[in-house]
Amino acid sequence: MTPSKKKPPSLAPATISESDGVRYLHLGTPWVQGAMRIAKPQQIDLDYVQRMMVWMLLRPGDQLAGHRAAGHAVQLGLGAGAITRFTYRSLRMQTTVVELNPTVIAACRLWFRLPADDARLSVQQADAAQWVADPAHAGTAQVLCVDLYDHEAAAPVLDDDAFYTACYRVLAEGGLMTVNLFGRDASFERSARRIEAAFGVGQAWTLRPTREGNTIVLAAKGVTMPDRPTLAARAESIESRYALPARKWLRMIRPLPLRAAP
Repeated sequence: MTPSKKKPPSLAPATISESDGVRYLHLGTPWVQGAMRIAKPQQIDLDYVQRMMVWMLLRPGDQLAGHRAAGHAVQLGLGAGAITRFTYRSLRMQTTVVELNPTVIAACRLWFRLPADDARLSVQQADAAQWVADPAHAGTAQVLCVDLYDHEAAAPVLDDDAFYTACYRVLAEGGLMTVNLFGRDASFERSARRIEAAFGVGQAWTLRPTREGNTIVLAAKGVTMPDRPTLAARAESIESRYALPARKWLRMIRPLPLRAAP
Protein backbone atom coordinates (compact mmCIF):
# COMPACT_ATOMS: atom_id res chain seq x y z
CA MET A 1 0.00 0.00 0.00
CA THR A 2 1.45 3.34 -1.00
CA PRO A 3 1.55 5.86 1.87
CA SER A 4 -0.39 9.04 1.28
CA LYS A 5 1.57 12.22 0.73
CA LYS A 6 1.06 14.97 3.25
CA LYS A 7 -0.11 18.26 1.83
CA PRO A 8 2.12 21.23 2.59
CA PRO A 9 0.66 23.55 5.24
CA SER A 10 -1.67 26.18 3.84
CA LEU A 11 -0.35 29.74 3.89
CA ALA A 12 -2.53 32.53 5.16
CA PRO A 13 -3.20 35.21 2.52
CA ALA A 14 -1.62 38.62 2.96
CA THR A 15 -4.02 41.45 3.82
CA ILE A 16 -3.45 45.13 4.50
CA SER A 17 -4.83 47.89 6.70
CA GLU A 18 -4.07 51.60 7.08
CA SER A 19 -4.14 53.95 10.07
CA ASP A 20 -2.68 57.42 10.65
CA GLY A 21 -0.60 57.35 7.50
CA VAL A 22 0.87 53.89 8.11
CA ARG A 23 0.10 50.84 5.98
CA TYR A 24 0.22 47.48 7.78
CA LEU A 25 0.68 43.93 6.52
CA HIS A 26 -1.30 41.08 8.09
CA LEU A 27 -1.68 37.38 7.38
CA GLY A 28 -5.40 36.96 7.82
CA THR A 29 -5.33 38.08 11.48
CA PRO A 30 -5.10 41.44 13.32
CA TRP A 31 -1.43 40.71 14.15
CA VAL A 32 0.95 43.12 12.41
CA GLN A 33 3.56 41.41 10.22
CA GLY A 34 5.12 44.63 8.93
CA ALA A 35 4.47 48.30 8.28
CA MET A 36 5.36 51.22 6.01
CA ARG A 37 4.81 54.93 6.57
CA ILE A 38 3.15 55.86 3.28
CA ALA A 39 4.72 59.32 2.99
CA LYS A 40 8.20 57.99 3.89
CA PRO A 41 8.51 54.48 2.43
CA GLN A 42 12.29 54.39 2.94
CA GLN A 43 11.90 54.99 6.66
CA ILE A 44 11.84 51.89 8.88
CA ASP A 45 8.73 52.52 10.96
CA LEU A 46 8.43 49.70 13.51
CA ASP A 47 10.76 49.84 16.53
CA TYR A 48 11.72 46.16 16.44
CA VAL A 49 12.50 46.32 12.71
CA GLN A 50 14.76 49.32 13.33
CA ARG A 51 16.57 47.24 15.96
CA MET A 52 17.10 44.48 13.42
CA MET A 53 19.63 46.89 11.88
CA VAL A 54 21.84 46.80 15.01
CA TRP A 55 24.34 44.77 12.97
CA MET A 56 25.44 48.08 11.47
CA LEU A 57 27.23 48.91 14.74
CA LEU A 58 29.59 45.96 14.27
CA ARG A 59 30.58 46.77 10.71
CA PRO A 60 33.59 49.05 10.18
CA GLY A 61 32.55 52.52 9.09
CA ASP A 62 34.23 52.22 5.70
CA GLN A 63 31.98 49.25 4.86
CA LEU A 64 28.89 51.47 5.25
CA ALA A 65 30.37 54.63 3.75
CA GLY A 66 30.45 55.76 0.17
CA HIS A 67 27.92 55.40 -2.62
CA ARG A 68 27.28 51.72 -1.90
CA ALA A 69 27.73 49.66 1.28
CA ALA A 70 29.90 46.58 0.95
CA GLY A 71 28.59 43.03 1.11
CA HIS A 72 25.54 40.87 0.51
CA ALA A 73 22.48 41.22 2.77
CA VAL A 74 20.04 38.29 3.04
CA GLN A 75 16.58 38.50 4.63
CA LEU A 76 14.67 35.40 5.68
CA GLY A 77 11.06 36.55 5.79
CA LEU A 78 9.99 39.57 3.74
CA GLY A 79 7.39 41.11 6.05
CA ALA A 80 6.35 44.47 4.61
CA GLY A 81 9.74 44.83 2.92
CA ALA A 82 11.16 47.50 5.27
CA ILE A 83 14.59 45.88 5.67
CA THR A 84 14.71 45.02 1.98
CA ARG A 85 13.95 48.60 0.91
CA PHE A 86 16.61 49.84 3.33
CA THR A 87 19.44 47.50 2.35
CA TYR A 88 18.65 47.82 -1.35
CA ARG A 89 17.89 51.53 -1.67
CA SER A 90 19.50 53.27 1.32
CA LEU A 91 22.60 51.08 1.75
CA ARG A 92 22.60 49.99 -1.92
CA MET A 93 23.78 46.51 -0.94
CA GLN A 94 23.39 43.33 -2.92
CA THR A 95 20.13 42.03 -1.42
CA THR A 96 18.45 38.62 -1.42
CA VAL A 97 15.07 37.87 0.16
CA VAL A 98 13.66 34.42 0.89
CA GLU A 99 9.88 34.38 1.43
CA LEU A 100 7.66 31.29 1.33
CA ASN A 101 4.28 32.98 0.96
CA PRO A 102 3.63 34.23 -2.61
CA THR A 103 0.82 36.52 -1.47
CA VAL A 104 3.28 38.40 0.78
CA ILE A 105 5.58 39.00 -2.18
CA ALA A 106 2.64 40.14 -4.34
CA ALA A 107 1.33 42.47 -1.61
CA CYS A 108 4.76 44.02 -1.12
CA ARG A 109 5.09 44.68 -4.84
CA LEU A 110 1.61 46.22 -5.02
CA TRP A 111 1.33 48.09 -1.72
CA PHE A 112 4.75 48.36 -0.03
CA ARG A 113 7.05 49.78 -2.73
CA LEU A 114 9.07 46.58 -3.14
CA PRO A 115 11.25 47.10 -6.25
CA ALA A 116 11.37 44.64 -9.12
CA ASP A 117 14.27 42.19 -9.19
CA ASP A 118 17.41 43.45 -10.88
CA ALA A 119 21.18 42.95 -10.74
CA ARG A 120 21.25 43.86 -7.01
CA LEU A 121 17.90 42.49 -5.80
CA SER A 122 16.59 38.92 -5.82
CA VAL A 123 13.28 38.07 -4.13
CA GLN A 124 12.87 34.31 -4.05
CA GLN A 125 9.74 32.36 -3.17
CA ALA A 126 11.35 29.52 -1.25
CA ASP A 127 11.54 27.75 2.09
CA ALA A 128 14.09 29.48 4.33
CA ALA A 129 15.22 26.23 5.97
CA GLN A 130 16.01 24.70 2.58
CA TRP A 131 17.68 27.89 1.37
CA VAL A 132 20.14 28.16 4.27
CA ALA A 133 20.85 24.41 4.13
CA ASP A 134 21.84 24.59 0.45
CA PRO A 135 25.67 24.23 0.24
CA ALA A 136 25.66 26.67 -2.68
CA HIS A 137 24.80 29.49 -0.25
CA ALA A 138 27.53 28.74 2.31
CA GLY A 139 29.72 31.75 3.05
CA THR A 140 27.84 34.04 0.66
CA ALA A 141 26.30 36.60 3.05
CA GLN A 142 27.80 39.35 5.17
CA VAL A 143 24.44 40.16 6.79
CA LEU A 144 21.53 37.83 7.61
CA CYS A 145 18.24 39.18 9.04
CA VAL A 146 15.84 36.51 10.30
CA ASP A 147 12.17 37.35 10.99
CA LEU A 148 10.10 34.20 10.53
CA TYR A 149 6.81 34.18 12.41
CA ASP A 150 3.58 32.36 11.67
CA HIS A 151 0.31 34.11 10.86
CA GLU A 152 -0.57 34.36 14.56
CA ALA A 153 2.86 35.95 15.30
CA ALA A 154 3.09 33.47 18.17
CA ALA A 155 6.49 31.82 17.64
CA PRO A 156 9.29 31.58 15.09
CA VAL A 157 8.53 29.07 12.34
CA LEU A 158 12.20 27.99 12.25
CA ASP A 159 14.00 27.85 15.57
CA ASP A 160 16.00 24.64 16.01
CA ASP A 161 19.70 23.81 16.26
CA ALA A 162 19.97 22.71 12.63
CA PHE A 163 18.47 25.98 11.38
CA TYR A 164 20.83 28.24 13.34
CA THR A 165 23.83 26.09 12.40
CA ALA A 166 22.85 26.49 8.74
CA CYS A 167 22.53 30.26 9.26
CA TYR A 168 26.07 30.29 10.64
CA ARG A 169 27.32 28.48 7.52
CA VAL A 170 25.59 30.97 5.20
CA LEU A 171 27.58 33.83 6.70
CA ALA A 172 31.06 34.67 5.48
CA GLU A 173 33.78 35.18 8.09
CA GLY A 174 33.01 38.41 9.90
CA GLY A 175 29.32 38.08 9.01
CA LEU A 176 26.47 39.23 11.26
CA MET A 177 22.96 37.90 11.94
CA THR A 178 19.98 39.49 13.67
CA VAL A 179 16.96 37.44 14.77
CA ASN A 180 13.56 38.64 15.99
CA LEU A 181 12.43 36.71 19.09
CA PHE A 182 9.89 37.32 21.83
CA GLY A 183 11.95 38.17 24.90
CA ARG A 184 9.01 37.87 27.30
CA ASP A 185 8.24 34.34 26.16
CA ALA A 186 9.52 31.27 28.01
CA SER A 187 11.03 30.01 24.75
CA PHE A 188 13.45 32.95 24.48
CA GLU A 189 16.21 31.35 26.53
CA ARG A 190 15.99 28.11 24.53
CA SER A 191 16.23 30.04 21.27
CA ALA A 192 19.10 32.16 22.54
CA ARG A 193 20.96 29.08 23.74
CA ARG A 194 20.63 27.50 20.29
CA ILE A 195 21.99 30.65 18.64
CA GLU A 196 24.94 30.77 21.03
CA ALA A 197 25.63 27.06 20.44
CA ALA A 198 25.76 27.67 16.68
CA PHE A 199 27.84 30.85 16.80
CA GLY A 200 30.02 30.27 19.87
CA VAL A 201 30.42 31.81 23.32
CA GLY A 202 31.05 35.54 23.17
CA GLN A 203 29.54 35.86 19.68
CA ALA A 204 25.93 36.66 20.63
CA TRP A 205 24.27 39.70 22.21
CA THR A 206 20.73 40.86 22.88
CA LEU A 207 18.86 44.15 23.00
CA ARG A 208 16.20 44.93 25.59
CA PRO A 209 12.64 43.94 24.61
CA THR A 210 10.44 46.48 22.88
CA ARG A 211 7.18 47.47 24.53
CA GLU A 212 5.50 44.72 22.51
CA GLY A 213 8.03 42.14 23.72
CA ASN A 214 10.13 41.73 20.57
CA THR A 215 13.77 41.07 21.46
CA ILE A 216 16.49 41.22 18.82
CA VAL A 217 19.44 38.85 19.13
CA LEU A 218 22.66 39.78 17.33
CA ALA A 219 25.12 37.01 16.46
CA ALA A 220 28.52 37.24 14.80
CA LYS A 221 30.89 34.90 12.98
CA GLY A 222 34.39 35.61 14.20
CA VAL A 223 33.86 39.26 15.20
CA THR A 224 35.41 41.07 18.15
CA MET A 225 33.07 43.56 19.81
CA PRO A 226 34.62 47.02 19.28
CA ASP A 227 35.45 49.24 22.25
CA ARG A 228 32.91 51.77 23.48
CA PRO A 229 34.39 54.88 21.81
CA THR A 230 34.43 53.08 18.43
CA LEU A 231 30.84 51.96 18.86
CA ALA A 232 29.78 55.46 19.93
CA ALA A 233 31.36 56.99 16.84
CA ARG A 234 29.67 54.45 14.59
CA ALA A 235 26.31 55.03 16.30
CA GLU A 236 26.56 58.79 15.76
CA SER A 237 27.42 58.26 12.08
CA ILE A 238 24.49 55.84 11.58
CA GLU A 239 22.06 58.28 13.22
CA SER A 240 23.21 61.27 11.18
CA ARG A 241 23.30 59.44 7.86
CA TYR A 242 20.40 56.98 8.09
CA ALA A 243 18.10 58.46 10.79
CA LEU A 244 18.16 55.25 12.82
CA PRO A 245 18.33 55.43 16.67
CA ALA A 246 21.74 53.75 16.90
CA ARG A 247 22.80 55.53 20.10
CA LYS A 248 19.74 54.06 21.77
CA TRP A 249 20.77 50.57 20.59
CA LEU A 250 24.19 51.10 22.11
CA ARG A 251 22.65 51.76 25.53
CA MET A 252 20.64 48.53 25.45
CA ILE A 253 22.99 45.96 23.89
CA ARG A 254 24.46 43.35 26.23
CA PRO A 255 25.80 39.77 26.12
CA LEU A 256 23.19 37.04 26.17
CA PRO A 257 22.31 36.41 29.85
CA LEU A 258 22.13 32.66 29.59
CA ARG A 259 22.07 30.38 32.59
CA ALA A 260 24.29 27.35 32.70
CA ALA A 261 22.72 24.22 31.24
CA PRO A 262 21.31 21.89 33.93
